Amino acid sequence: MNEQERSAFRAFVREHHPDRGGDPEVFVAGLARFGIAGPVGSEADDDQGDDRYDAPVEVVTPLPFPVRVGVALIRTWHRRHNRRVE
Repeated sequence: MNEQERSAFRAFVREHHPDRGGDPEVFVAGLARFGIAGPVGSEADDDQGDDRYDAPVEVVTPLPFPVRVGVALIRTWHRRHNRRVE
């Protein structure tokens, strides 16, 4: 891809990308016009059985402040006493 084609492609992506408010069908058609595969997570990728994003979201509560301070002190001590290079 030469510089002129690349700048045209980048301008197309800036204008039509779905994350920037563009139409997904127009974006995929434009990618096909430029000869580039569709975006990751498109319908063509769904038949590969990639279900790693289907897990439920787990909300983890933060540790209490004294525990976080203790963990930070242990990590600092460990870094100072177990150096890889001396």
